[in-house]
Amino acid sequence: MSGGPDISGSDVAELETSLGHVFDDKSLLLAALTHPSLAGLRGGRGLGTYERLEFLGDRVLGLIVAEMLYRTFPQEDEGALARRFAELVRRESIARISGAIGLGRHLRLAASEAGSGGRDNPALLADAGEAVIAALYLDGGLEAARRFVEPAWRPLVAEEIIPPQDAKTALQEWAQGQGLALPVYALVSTAGPAHEPRFAVEVRVEGHGKATGSGKSKRAAEQAAAAAILARLDPDGFKP
Repeated sequence: MSGGPDISGSDVAELETSLGHVFDDKSLLLAALTHPSLAGLRGGRGLGTYERLEFLGDRVLGLIVAEMLYRTFPQEDEGALARRFAELVRRESIARISGAIGLGRHLRLAASEAGSGGRDNPALLADAGEAVIAALYLDGGLEAARRFVEPAWRPLVAEEIIPPQDAKTALQEWAQGQGLALPVYALVSTAGPAHEPRFAVEVRVEGHGKATGSGKSKRAAEQAAAAAILARLDPDGFKP
């Protein structure tokens, strides 16, 4: 049973170029690209697939991104850094990077998974992306992982996805201060390709209407919507 290329020859060379690392142990890269549906494993053990590597890759990515933020924003406090960090290591962000390097076409999937759009599935791309980062770490150490993560994530860091002040929290506090129900958020639309989606979210505040915001993740769109309605409700109290 198959659904993806065997990782060898020009295929692996192309991916290694995107990752900035030539693997000594190609089996690590192979495992990072193998979906559990192809292995046909029982009991959810994840051996030989990307599941165990995904666990490790999440931690490696977190360390590298945290260090990037610590160095990039020396004047920000822990809370602001934590908000940025949460956005940068979310599945949507990892899927964006995975899509940008064409990781989907290298994945090893069962025919059923490939036929149902698995190569463009953001959740699958995020899982495999974390696994590839773990494979880089295991094969070449933290520096090998860093050489891929830092340039790949730098544009996302520059986007400043979450403003230093959290608009959602500010809006919630404003509503509570007015004795109102908590703001209600609803997804309005999703557009764009799977690796670079654009979300639109609407927020309603009891007795004060609604506002819409957009962003490259649902959370970013919620933040934008909250900031938009706050600009009308409390223009002097919220300074993003």
